[in-house]
Amino acid sequence: MRLGLALGYWGRGPATHHLELAREAERLGYDSVWTAESWGSDVFTPLTWIAARTSRIRLGTAVAQMAARSPTTTAMHALTLDHLSGGRMTLGLGLSGPQVVEGWYGRPFPKSPLTATREYVDVVRQVLRREAPVELADGRFHPLPYRGPDATGLGRPLKSITHPLRAELPVLLGAEGPRNVAQTLRIADGWLPLYWSPSRPDAYGPAVGGIREGFTVAPLVRVTVCDDVAEGLLSVKAMLGFYIGGMGHATRNFHADLMGRMGYEEEARRIQELFLAGRREEAVLAVPDAFADEISLTGPRERIAERLELWRKGPVTDLLAVAPDPVTLRVLAELNT
Repeated sequence: MRLGLALGYWGRGPATHHLELAREAERLGYDSVWTAESWGSDVFTPLTWIAARTSRIRLGTAVAQMAARSPTTTAMHALTLDHLSGGRMTLGLGLSGPQVVEGWYGRPFPKSPLTATREYVDVVRQVLRREAPVELADGRFHPLPYRGPDATGLGRPLKSITHPLRAELPVLLGAEGPRNVAQTLRIADGWLPLYWSPSRPDAYGPAVGGIREGFTVAPLVRVTVCDDVAEGLLSVKAMLGFYIGGMGHATRNFHADLMGRMGYEEEARRIQELFLAGRREEAVLAVPDAFADEISLTGPRERIAERLELWRKGPVTDLLAVAPDPVTLRVLAELNT
């Protein structure tokens, strides 16, 4: 099982320690480093900054939001960074949810998310393979050339001026629902679960049992080395409280739905109610310790070593650690040898 470092996105200001962590991860032998975006810092600029100051570690987006860019724009970012980094780029994509897509990007959330995702990946693949001018004439969400009622009619299929370094640059997808996961296994090179329980793979649907050889499964996992497990779980619960309570609408929240499929439906709804009522601290405390524990690696070194074995036994190929400091990175690297 390879190790990756998941840096996430910036908070109120630039995350000045991210470069230090990325360089330490490379020194410790980590295979990859990943950045993210929500509605603040973007995903590609920090990754480019890290690429310029590292030499070996692979670079990934976990995830680049599809609504933020047209598929051709995303492909341009990926092929450019792949060239600049010497072929280290992995493109992780995610659809996000209605709250972000419509509230931040000002675009309609697709009524058929699976079709929108499939078209997006198709266009990205066409750009990277550069076998012919990019065309998706029957595209429902990403038609190329554009043929809408306000089109000039002058658009024509184009081929990237720049030859991509790798035609088969890896494309991974963030997916949570069973149908989305099943499609991901068909059209992508890998899957980025937001949170994963090694004891409940069936929560993502039956397709997980048929993962093919060579397919990447890379969940994000918060790692906390500490003596007090309950105290260490607070950071995991804070993350879950925000995602389950605030990253979506009360009637449509993919993260809450997944928590429900993992056996915590009543608790997920309670977290939503508290968070949306402005009682955020209570929402965090309402996250069950048992749930936070099974999707993280928390506690003393010996406990993490024991629990790490559960992650190795399943389909996980890459553990993307959300690790707050160099000491945690080093401990995880030592335990994974």
